[in-house]
Amino acid sequence: MSAQENESSATERREILKEVYAQTQRCTRCAELAATRRTVVFGAGNADAELMFVGEAPGASEDEQGVPFVGRAGKLLETLLGEIGIARSEVFICNTLKCRPPGNRDPRPEEIANCNEYLYRQVELIQPTVICSLGNFSTKLLRDDPTGITRLHGQPQVLTLGRRAVRLYPIFHPAAALYTPRMLETLREDFARLPALLAQGPPPQPDPISAPPEIAPGELAAARAQAAGSDAGVADPDGGAAGPPAPDPADQLGLF
Repeated sequence: MSAQENESSATERREILKEVYAQTQRCTRCAELAATRRTVVFGAGNADAELMFVGEAPGASEDEQGVPFVGRAGKLLETLLGEIGIARSEVFICNTLKCRPPGNRDPRPEEIANCNEYLYRQVELIQPTVICSLGNFSTKLLRDDPTGITRLHGQPQVLTLGRRAVRLYPIFHPAAALYTPRMLETLREDFARLPALLAQGPPPQPDPISAPPEIAPGELAAARAQAAGSDAGVADPDGGAAGPPAPDPADQLGLF
């Protein structure tokens, strides 16, 4: 593929990702979460990232600001990335759940099932080489296996999530190092292996014929209509010409 074709593909994927973002903003699949959330925390970062981080669910600060990992754990994540020469703006960060469970309770199975489709679409469209699962919950969910993070951290494996095969790399959640300082050295050791893992490139991809279906066409069409509406310009209340296009809310949040 030429550089021009690759750039075109990345642009198309980014636009579809914005459509999926629009879908999540009005999602009511989980009635309790839809009623109690302040924002839908879709994710943030580079929409063409080679490295992706997946946590559990938004906390109180994330729910308020609409961006994942904005607290002390997020600052530590940025520091650890910087130590291996990677900026936060170069990666994509999201959670298995896009809405905060009330009282920071654990996500319920039906909530995970409702949100899995969004996560798989993110993986398919961003096309990361490596996904770091942050902590026990995310690691168990993505691997569909009860083995804990203590046994698995720092051990990569090839895994297919939705339509995309990735190199899954379980690591401790940065918050663990905030409460257990000796964990920081373990995190640094695991982060130090990331450049070599990224250098291996993406694993072979699954046969698209056997891949699961995309989000329902009706939902995608509705998202496209909403996205088109945000680009259509703002009508003058006095009947004059339309003003400049409304800014994309996803771009306003710095998500992509």
